[in-house]
Amino acid sequence: MFTKTKSIIQKPIFKSLISLSIPIILANLFQVMYQMTDSFWLGRLGSAALASVSICSPVIFLTVALGIGFAIAGSTLVAQYFGAKDHHMVSHSAAQTLLMITFTSLIFSTLGFIFAPKILYFMGANSEIFPSALGFLRVSFLAIIFNFSFFMFQSIMRGIGRPQIPVIIVIGTVLLNFFLDPLFIFGWKSVPAFGVLGAVMATIITQGIAAIIGLSILLGGKYGIHLKIKDFIPDFKFIKKSFLIGLPASIEQSSRNLAMAFMISLVAGFGTTAVASYGAGSNIIQVAIFIGMGLAVANGTLVGQNIGANQIEEAIKVSKLSAVISFVILSFLGIVVFIFSNNLVSFFIPNDTSVIQSGSIFIKIVALSFGFIGLHMSFSNVFSAAGLTRIPMFLTVSSQWLFQIPLSFILSKYTALGLYGVWISIPFTNVFVSSIAFILYSRGSWKNSDIIDRNKYQNLASEKVLSK
Repeated sequence: MFTKTKSIIQKPIFKSLISLSIPIILANLFQVMYQMTDSFWLGRLGSAALASVSICSPVIFLTVALGIGFAIAGSTLVAQYFGAKDHHMVSHSAAQTLLMITFTSLIFSTLGFIFAPKILYFMGANSEIFPSALGFLRVSFLAIIFNFSFFMFQSIMRGIGRPQIPVIIVIGTVLLNFFLDPLFIFGWKSVPAFGVLGAVMATIITQGIAAIIGLSILLGGKYGIHLKIKDFIPDFKFIKKSFLIGLPASIEQSSRNLAMAFMISLVAGFGTTAVASYGAGSNIIQVAIFIGMGLAVANGTLVGQNIGANQIEEAIKVSKLSAVISFVILSFLGIVVFIFSNNLVSFFIPNDTSVIQSGSIFIKIVALSFGFIGLHMSFSNVFSAAGLTRIPMFLTVSSQWLFQIPLSFILSKYTALGLYGVWISIPFTNVFVSSIAFILYSRGSWKNSDIIDRNKYQNLASEKVLSK
């Protein structure tokens, strides 16, 4: 049976928002620890090893973004059906979106493995780092199915207001990864040293474990949702619906990471030190992004459940409060990062002063715009929670490819700023896209969205009752 779980929308808004966002933020931060752990240990091999991973990072983040984007369809549908108290459709939505994301992950994994060399050529990988980067990237593509499956599990649990369970799993696997990384990278006794490849070997093992545990929980029925084998019978009409909601979200998420890939290709033209600086700085910026994403996902869950329960005024209150909280927290984080930028970069590259200096400048330029990242994500998740995933897609694609990319290219190639031109384009973009997001949010079209066919399923439920 479906375990009855008290809805978080029945609690005070601020309490619900904080209690939901904290475990999501923790899960996201520990998820980032996979990349940070790799960077920590590989930095001990030297700047070439770190550059090998750094040049792959935008591609890895791209695959992560694709998975997160498609998972948004699951969280959106699950949250709205949960708010509408339609437990049958909660289970149906979860199972069908899992089928959808498994199929898409296999396609991306196959294509990525085949075209990995061409991807690295496009990224500007030089002969010094190409062989190790290729091995790292190809094995990472094999892990996509585990990534996607666990992202969907997280989204499902968040959609029903139970984000604590994924946190426990992530913490456990990250700790395991921290010990497996040096074992496979440097070797120990009978275990050979795999170098750069060892980092991704450790990651694929731990992420595989996380995916298996997540699926077991969904099938076990002990934490607020219980999937059965019959729920996995393909409902192609619903899968199509889920895909069409997830596709714009996936494009929106991946567009940001494709822009990162383009920017790192610009950075690669300035040498290995520049790439290593970008890699170390990006790890720190990702922390801010994932904190903002955690707050935004909590916002989206609450807004989605309120929309499902037809409580639009409550959804408005949640969205406004979430935006304020996100801006304040990330702005404070930006100030801290600005002050301690040297220390943060030296954590990844302890013995390379040129990388520390360059990476510190990069972080300082971006850090004070962290608050605007939070605003953008908060408003975007309101649209996603309403099922209007095309709007966040438009915001990100236009801001990245029509604003940031041209600006970074012009400043780095046609002015005396050089590498700093790439850095400067980032905060300008953060302010620009958050402003447009606020304008679209204020228009209020998201309030009228209805994607769960409320009347249809209520009628079906009534028919089942009458037939009994």
